[in-house]
Amino acid sequence: MNITEISIKRPSLIIVLFSVFALLGIIGYKNLSYELMPDFNQPVVVIRTVYPGAEPNEVETSVSRKIEDALSNLEGVDYLVTKSLPNASIIIANLKYGTDLDKTMQDAQRYIDNIRKDLPQDILSPVMSKVSPNDLPIMSVSATSNLKATEFYQKMKDDYLPQIQQLKGVAEITILGGEEREIQIKVDKEKLKLYKISLYQVVEAVNLSGIDLPAGKLQTDTENNSVRLVGKFNTINDIQNVQIAMPFPGSPVYVKDIAEVTDGIKETTSVSRYNGKNGIGLMIKKQGDANAVDVSKLIREKFQSIENQNAGAGVNFVVTDDSTDNTIAAVNSVVFDLILAVVLVSLVMLLFLRSFRNSLIVLVAIPTSLITAFAVMWLLGYTLNLMTLLAMSLIIGILVDDATVVLENIQRHLDRGKEKRKAAMDGRMEIGFSALSITLVDVVVFLPILFLQVFVADMLQQFSVVVITSTLTSLLVGFTLTPWMASRIGKKEDLQPTNFFNRFLLWFERQLDGFINWYGRTLNWVLNHKLIFTGLVLLLFVGTAAMMKQGIIGKELISTGDQGKFRLALEFDKSTSIQQNNLVSERIEKFILEQPEVATLFSNVGGPSTGVGSLGVGSANKTEFTIQLKSKKETKNIPTEAFMRKLRADLQKDYSGINFSMIALGLIPRSAPIEITLSGSNINQVMQTGKDLKAVIEKIPGADNVRLSVEAGSPEFKVVPDKDKMQRLGLNTAYVGMNLRTAFTGNDDATLTENGTEYPVKIWLDKFSRKNGDDVKQLNIVNPMGVPVEVSQIADIVRNNSPSLLERKDRQPAVTLISDALGRPSGTVADEVVTYVKNNPLPDGISMTWGSDIKRQNDSFGALGSVLMISFLLIYLIMVALYDSFIYPFVALFAIPLAAIGAFLALNLSLSNLSLFALLGLIMLMGLVTKNSILIVDFTNQLKAEGKHYKEAIITAGKERMRPILMTTLSMAIGMLPIALASGTAAEWKNGLAWVIIGGLLSSLALTVYLVPMVYDVVDGLKAKITKKGI
Repeated sequence: MNITEISIKRPSLIIVLFSVFALLGIIGYKNLSYELMPDFNQPVVVIRTVYPGAEPNEVETSVSRKIEDALSNLEGVDYLVTKSLPNASIIIANLKYGTDLDKTMQDAQRYIDNIRKDLPQDILSPVMSKVSPNDLPIMSVSATSNLKATEFYQKMKDDYLPQIQQLKGVAEITILGGEEREIQIKVDKEKLKLYKISLYQVVEAVNLSGIDLPAGKLQTDTENNSVRLVGKFNTINDIQNVQIAMPFPGSPVYVKDIAEVTDGIKETTSVSRYNGKNGIGLMIKKQGDANAVDVSKLIREKFQSIENQNAGAGVNFVVTDDSTDNTIAAVNSVVFDLILAVVLVSLVMLLFLRSFRNSLIVLVAIPTSLITAFAVMWLLGYTLNLMTLLAMSLIIGILVDDATVVLENIQRHLDRGKEKRKAAMDGRMEIGFSALSITLVDVVVFLPILFLQVFVADMLQQFSVVVITSTLTSLLVGFTLTPWMASRIGKKEDLQPTNFFNRFLLWFERQLDGFINWYGRTLNWVLNHKLIFTGLVLLLFVGTAAMMKQGIIGKELISTGDQGKFRLALEFDKSTSIQQNNLVSERIEKFILEQPEVATLFSNVGGPSTGVGSLGVGSANKTEFTIQLKSKKETKNIPTEAFMRKLRADLQKDYSGINFSMIALGLIPRSAPIEITLSGSNINQVMQTGKDLKAVIEKIPGADNVRLSVEAGSPEFKVVPDKDKMQRLGLNTAYVGMNLRTAFTGNDDATLTENGTEYPVKIWLDKFSRKNGDDVKQLNIVNPMGVPVEVSQIADIVRNNSPSLLERKDRQPAVTLISDALGRPSGTVADEVVTYVKNNPLPDGISMTWGSDIKRQNDSFGALGSVLMISFLLIYLIMVALYDSFIYPFVALFAIPLAAIGAFLALNLSLSNLSLFALLGLIMLMGLVTKNSILIVDFTNQLKAEGKHYKEAIITAGKERMRPILMTTLSMAIGMLPIALASGTAAEWKNGLAWVIIGGLLSSLALTVYLVPMVYDVVDGLKAKITKKGI
């Protein structure tokens, strides 16, 4: 008793089974959360160490090299890139795909802890992080109020932010701008000379006075009391009365005698504005496993509640950017495509199956298969994201395939006058093998993707699992529910032209019969003129190859999509101060906001960048604008890239000394698309090669803002002490260094506590010019004997340029070439660089590594190329196993190359690029187009088994199977149309994928129904000849 027989005779079993599926599916769907994309972590670990006041050379020798050496034993490292910046060391460990990130991070932490004692005392502890889209802020916020600036900043830091931070799923919040309160001790250098006190003494006296110290315990048999020394500063008066020295007995010198203590504002390091209005900027990140949509909702609710509680203070939070808006829009558009696809497929079914009853039987396959997919997604911990939903909307056409093929055959048996149950049983049994083959072929194509270990593996695996589970469920439906329903409500079709709808169906039926008869005649002609048809097919292949050579189809990993949003980065001269940067940025902002196309502008002056791969370190000479344009209707459909180019051209006219770099912001965050790291043992040769290659890339169309990571850096003054003179005057290097640092940077180790809040206390020289080399020379340092010594007496001041960044790759000097791509896909620009390097090899000893988008593109395209080959082989092997023949499956495979003709033609006509999604479409096509040839080959084999001659069997099979072939192909192609024509969020991805499949299906449909019978005819003809000779 097989599964179909059970479902016809004992349907309760099948009803229970599908009810369980439905229940699991509904529970799964209710528990699935929204996400834009599956989390695809890049296997990259970043180790960031802050070393205040250190120059790149010092950072490299004291920090970077030591951490590099410690990590040299780390398992799974592909290559290490080290960047030594002013004040910070950044080490990027690129791991091999498939490496366990968490374990690697634990090992790395252990190795760094082991060498922590060898690192300088002043560094902050090394911080380790992953590089993932999850590490990007999901929200940018601008906060304003009527409170005093310092009071608002403190409230934000101590009151509002902790409330947001404790929300479920919120990770880190970066504050930009604002004014932080700081107690300043401005020391008068003339008074230091007068009292013969050194700046170092002042620092020591203040820092050692303002502390609380636990002293121990008082214990008796009955009680236990702790003893604590209380010395913290609570008022400015406390600081003013700190005694620094006592030059003569009974005449102490206090802080108030040599310095002015004021309640001031911390030096500005960043400024944040929204649409030109100053505020405090917040960049909010979510935790890795948290759901962005849920987190965003919680944050917005919390903002509302804080605003209500502080209505008197006028506290207002404006969400300037929320990545989840795109998520919801993208998900909604895919759901809309899905519903439209179901409607269109239903109409196709109705036309071909001639009755509402049959269409309904077939359409049952769609909800039952999709609901099972929800259950599996929930059990595997997946989310409702673009990939899983896209998979669902793409396979609507596939889901009805098995049911269509089975029902169409049952209908044929019913029309011959058989009893319902017998017709259902016979129809299913006759076609069962074909249905099994076409489903397995669909599924087997996606199996290799499950074992991929590349950047895009996580995204594609979720896509594949949804396709596989839904398709297998649809096979089960075709073998159980379809025959059961047909055996109950199926009936012989006898359409009468009683109404308009029936008349239309009868007319369509006549056209279809006419078309099938015409096809029979043309097939006969093709079988008699094989060479002409073969020539025609070869000509089409040559045409396709020539079209590919034209370069109309670009190459890119994932298109950014035009979201009407971009980031404009300004880089001033290295010596620019934050105040000067802010003044100019404000003018530029004003100009941008005057443009009629601009909706909003979020400014981050001097703060850390927010892009992928951002080093998380701000810079006084850099500014970042995030600009959102108005909707396409209001901007008269101006492409964002065109506006970006125009804006930059306008700005460059007025601000020639600033470097403007731009990047369009899409659904998927991306770093600069083109990144090439050159490394070698000779730093000068590496730099020269980098400059030469930069000059070449600048000339390539589409390459934009080409830059080198290592540049001539900021001007610096080196204080070179004369050790002998210094020691004679009772000084040492550390003592001089401390005095210099306090004079120029200040010391803020002490704190003042007020109402439980600690404020920094900064000690530095007042009325002291910090502008040129003479200021360094004229600085007085009072030695321990109380004698003032000018720096020029003990040291030479040398001016030179220190590099702004030093880079190494795998412990060799390196330089990275970075370029954006504007107006052309990044892959196409990269191909031109590769061609140039092939023709003009790099000097010996210089190695070149691709990073960023292109590295991921090469890895992903290579892996998907191998998936195509493995899928091809698997399809063949499955059919060999099913048909117990090595020749006929080979005949069926001729459909696959024919699909490529239409796929590439469709890409060309729709001006889509060859992207990750287009490749996914090609993989999907392999399964889809093989189905048509399976239907023909399988039926021909059946007819031959009944005793028909192979030529007659081929033509009969072609005509008999034309209807299901047309039905399945058209339902698939028409079901894809909404996706191919979609516009809006994420449309750029879906369009290419859908066009590849539609083009491939149609070209394969037009050619397979001739080529496969022709090859079959040739094979059987040869077999007949060999058999004759053998006789």
